[in-house]
Amino acid sequence: MPTPCSRLISFALLAAALHAQGTAADYERAAKLRELDAKVVAFKPTLHWLPKGAGVWFERGKAGGGSECVRVDATSGAWRIGANATELGCEPGEPVRLEPLRRWRGSRRSDEATTIVLRNTFDRAVRVFWIDTDGQSKQYGELAANDSRTQPTFVGHVWLADFGPNDLAGVFRAEDGGVAVLDRASQQATRPQPTVTPASKAPLARLFVRDQDVFAATADGEARLTSNGSPDDPYGDAFTVAPDGSKAFGFQTAPAQQHEVVLVESTPKDQLQPKLHRFDYLKPGDRIARPKPRLFDLAARKLIPIDDSAFADPWSIDHVRWSADSREVYCLYNRRGHQLLRLCAIDASNGAVRTVVEETSPTFVDYSQKTWLHWLEGGRTLLWASERDGWNHLFAVEVATGKATPITKGQWLVRKVERVDEATRQIWFTAYGIRPDQDPYFAHLARIGFDGNGLVVLTAANGTHEWSFSPDRSLLIDRWSRVDQPPVTELRRTSDGSLVAELGRDDASALLATGFRPAQPFVAKGRDGATDIHGIVIRPTNFDAARRYPVIEAIYAGPHDHFVPKRWGLQRTPRTLAELGFVVVQIDGMGTNWRHRAFHDVCWQNLADAGLPDRIAWLRAAAVAFPELDLARVGIYGGSAGGQSALAALLHHGDFYRAAAADCGCHDNRMDKIWWNEAWMGWPIGPHYAANSNVTHAAKLTGKLLLTVGELDRNVDPSSTMQVVAALVAADRDFELVVAPGAGHGIGESAPLARRRQDFFVRALLGVEPRR
Repeated sequence: MPTPCSRLISFALLAAALHAQGTAADYERAAKLRELDAKVVAFKPTLHWLPKGAGVWFERGKAGGGSECVRVDATSGAWRIGANATELGCEPGEPVRLEPLRRWRGSRRSDEATTIVLRNTFDRAVRVFWIDTDGQSKQYGELAANDSRTQPTFVGHVWLADFGPNDLAGVFRAEDGGVAVLDRASQQATRPQPTVTPASKAPLARLFVRDQDVFAATADGEARLTSNGSPDDPYGDAFTVAPDGSKAFGFQTAPAQQHEVVLVESTPKDQLQPKLHRFDYLKPGDRIARPKPRLFDLAARKLIPIDDSAFADPWSIDHVRWSADSREVYCLYNRRGHQLLRLCAIDASNGAVRTVVEETSPTFVDYSQKTWLHWLEGGRTLLWASERDGWNHLFAVEVATGKATPITKGQWLVRKVERVDEATRQIWFTAYGIRPDQDPYFAHLARIGFDGNGLVVLTAANGTHEWSFSPDRSLLIDRWSRVDQPPVTELRRTSDGSLVAELGRDDASALLATGFRPAQPFVAKGRDGATDIHGIVIRPTNFDAARRYPVIEAIYAGPHDHFVPKRWGLQRTPRTLAELGFVVVQIDGMGTNWRHRAFHDVCWQNLADAGLPDRIAWLRAAAVAFPELDLARVGIYGGSAGGQSALAALLHHGDFYRAAAADCGCHDNRMDKIWWNEAWMGWPIGPHYAANSNVTHAAKLTGKLLLTVGELDRNVDPSSTMQVVAALVAADRDFELVVAPGAGHGIGESAPLARRRQDFFVRALLGVEPRR
């Protein structure tokens, strides 16, 4: 018969078992998170527009089975429900069309499944590609002429169609449903903006390049225009001709150096012996291509000199355009180091250079994310984006005088220009922070006149918004959500943003009934005690408020963007860690993008900072608000730039962070790709590069460290990780390393290595052997 003491011990053991963390049951529950997708009933019908902006109709399922049709009137917002579209007097109509992208990069990471319709209206087939999160294309077959297909995908994924290399048909980002129409409009939208004013006259001579020099060909024969071309400084064969045909503009470009990276594939699938891979990969400080503008008089058949010093140390010279009267040719000059971006006007008669408008900064001009210019009809006025007042705003620039007049202003910013409507003299744009009582990262749609008057914010709800328009643009479908609010779909008027009707909501009640806890937004002050830092908190489904949980931060601090999720979603990757007995957080610290300029400038020549002081301040405030957070056990993980930051957290803040998992990190910015690193670390290369290197500080390591890398990583040179390894070995520091044979960038998110990361944190922060 058990004694009272033995009964007490038994109950204690039972309690410990019930509250165990990192167990096999926890891993099993984490592995089944994908099944939770089915617990959300999404409102994603195919929406059809009624003619002439009369409203919208859609088909929806009925609670008892079957379906019915709903027609929503745009004037009154009234609903009519019928058994089918015919009963409601609805024609098949046009589904909501996705807007073609003008600029595009890789797909956004997303776990929100959806489908889109790809419709090819051309009379020839197109190739279809999915663009992955690294910006690499993967072909998904062909789409025949005048054919359509339904494509399963995820919200935020990018799809491209082309007729062949450098011949785009259209690029689209998947939203919730909708149709991607491949037509002349999509083809024009996704091409680079025209760099030549349509010529009114044929050129007086045809220019061509032979043996690195330029020649003119006419009916009378050939004439040599240059004699200084060489293999080390050749002329290019792309010329932009003036509208009157009398002049032409081109470049003489000294080529970039070669920087060969060599990778060894240890276990190729088609042979026993290893393979050697070589590819060209410029790194910070390397010699880049150096274009020099060249102006040609086609009538006189001569070169008009341009002072090369006006374009010293170019990173790029592009956006070439002739004035309508052929008197000037314009180009955008970005000086290497990214502290000067200037729109230049070159006098076609004598090659004299003047400045139309320019941006300068003692830190950096964010050319890669915020360069935007739009020429209005006639070419006398230019629309221009600038951070000169501390926020990204739009200006109207008089081309003749350079006078810049603000169009948008205030303590908010323009995230993206959606449309310039010259007929109504209005600009449609995505704004951040324009609703001061909401999260400053929430996307809202707004419209303003060219003169800066008539600002209208067309979306209202407290969330981040996505939208699509009726064919006549009188109505819009607004779908908004937050990490703690499932999506809501609304019909709104574009005249004033007023609500016509709510069309539907995603139903997450079955999901919440499982114990699922949506991510919780949290705001706290940063290192300066004044600036709001935004983040989210993710708890396990079996969360017990009476317990204390180790904390793991998922970090990515690349200055090109912000990264804390704002839309509704399961956040499965961080949640798989939370399910093992952790609270997982994500935070946007200073140095990340799309806040005010001073917030962003923190990253300049300072990538090792990674906003970590703000993250620590945020976590300390969160632990006061949420006592379950155990700040004696804090871990951090990330990949690529996030891998660099995760290791930097241990090296520079080892008194706070206890464990880090760093995948494919760019641990020394001199080892990584040139454009990204010089954008924020600057040029020329100086001692600040070494000061920011994890290799330099490797001997400071405290805590537990897991390094993972793919041996065939073409995004970040894998030698960057191995140089950290060498420094750690030299300093006699303990760490774990996994080199994945045959793997590329981001291998840490693969199932085997993600499981290794789970095990690592269970051991390091929970102090138990995993899956027991």
